[in-house]
Amino acid sequence: MAEGGTKTSFDIATVGGLAIGFALVIAAIIFGGSPGAFIDIPSVLIVIGGTAAITAVSFALGEFLGSGKVLMRTIFHKSRNPADAALQILQLAEIARKGGVLSLQGHLDSLQSEEYLWKGLSLVVDGTPPEEVEAIMRKDMNATIGRHQKGANIMKKAGDVAPAMGLIGTLIGLVQMLGNLDDPSSIGPSMAVALLTTFYGAVLANMVFMPLAGKLERNSSDEELLNSVYMVGAVSIGRQENPRRLEMLINSILPPSKRVSYFD
Repeated sequence: MAEGGTKTSFDIATVGGLAIGFALVIAAIIFGGSPGAFIDIPSVLIVIGGTAAITAVSFALGEFLGSGKVLMRTIFHKSRNPADAALQILQLAEIARKGGVLSLQGHLDSLQSEEYLWKGLSLVVDGTPPEEVEAIMRKDMNATIGRHQKGANIMKKAGDVAPAMGLIGTLIGLVQMLGNLDDPSSIGPSMAVALLTTFYGAVLANMVFMPLAGKLERNSSDEELLNSVYMVGAVSIGRQENPRRLEMLINSILPPSKRVSYFD
C-alpha cells in the first residue's frame, strides 16, 4: 500500500508572500522619510471597521464569524499529491480484484485520515450499488466545494468593499478640508490625511483579501481533483472493473505531470 495520507502543512508561500509584500511597502514608506504621515487612526477605523461591517451585511452572521477559520485554511492547508492517491487507489483496486470487494474491509481502518475515500469504500464494502456510491460521493464533493467557495466569496467581497470604504473616507476628509479653506496652511496636511483611507483600502484589497481569495480557490481546486480521483476509484472498485481501466480513467483527470504508470 502507498504510504501517507492527507497532511496538514504550513503554507510558507502565503505567509512569506504577505510578509515580503508588506515589508516592501513599509520600507518604501520609511525610506521616504515620513513614516508618521501614514498613520491615521480615524482612517484605519473607517477602512477596517467599515469593511468588516459591510462584508457582514452580505453574509449570514455565522458565515462571517467563521471567516477566521477560512483564513487559517490558507496558512495550514491539508493536501496530498494526487499521484500518490492514484497509486493507493490502484493498489486497493488490485486487492479487490484478487480477493473480492469484501477483502477491503481489513484496509478501511488505515484509511481513516482519508475521510472521503474511507466513506466511498465503506459504501462499496457494505454492498451499496456503484451508481448510488457515485451519487453520494458527488453530492458530498459538491457540498465541500460550495463551502470553500463561500469562504472565497467572503474574501472577495471584503476585497471589493475595502477600496470603496477608502474612497468614502477620502471624501469625508475632502469635505472637512474644503470647510477650512480659510486656512491655506492646513490644506496640504488635510489632503494627505484624506488620501490615507484610499491607501489603506487599496493595500487591504490588493495585498490581503484578493490574494487570500485566490489561494482559497486554488486549494479548493486541488481538493476537488483529489476527491475526483477517490470517487472514480471507489466507483470502479464497486463495479469490479479491471484496474488497468481504472488507471486510464484516473490519468484522464490528472494533469500530465501527475499521471501514473502503475502497471507498466
